[in-house]
Amino acid sequence: MRHYPHILAVIFLIFFILLGLNPIDRSVWIVEVIPVVAVYLLLISTYKSFRFSNLSYTLMSLWLFWHTIGGHYTFANVPFDFITELFHFERNHFDRIGHIVVGFYAYPMVEFLVRKHYTNKIIASFFGLFFIMSIAASYEIIEWAYAVIEGGNTGIEFLGSQGDIWDAQKDMLADTVGAIIALGLFWFIDLKKEKNNDTH
Repeated sequence: MRHYPHILAVIFLIFFILLGLNPIDRSVWIVEVIPVVAVYLLLISTYKSFRFSNLSYTLMSLWLFWHTIGGHYTFANVPFDFITELFHFERNHFDRIGHIVVGFYAYPMVEFLVRKHYTNKIIASFFGLFFIMSIAASYEIIEWAYAVIEGGNTGIEFLGSQGDIWDAQKDMLADTVGAIIALGLFWFIDLKKEKNNDTH
């Protein structure tokens, strides 16, 4: 699967173009896809200098796809009623799941630090967790600032709180939970590799 990242990049590019043709709200779409485009271009530009594992690229792509869908519909209006009705939720939790997926970036962060020998796995794990938490807090501040500056419906849709006064705090918690899941996966795979090495 040497060309897996290239295939993934092409699939996402096509997906991104298709969902960018006729979004529900062009103003919201623009501000929502800025971080998507930034991460996508960063991964492409750094590919030759550092190639992540296929699992890392998969985890990172989950957020790219998820956020692109949210940008197309606006997060509060993504057709997610079947989940809302299935679990009897009072709001659309598509954005909340998206925040959990953001936390998955802790995995490639730890992978990068460990493979570059910048630190050991324990410190790298803490750094990965704190990295996600700082990104989560920063993004909530950006959302708040944009909503205040822009105002109107565009600002409300970008904020996506859906009337929940604790939305920002819950989003940051979701990011943190996603990071913990990713770190658990990293340690599970790492311990499995060590066990396999010991048996050979």
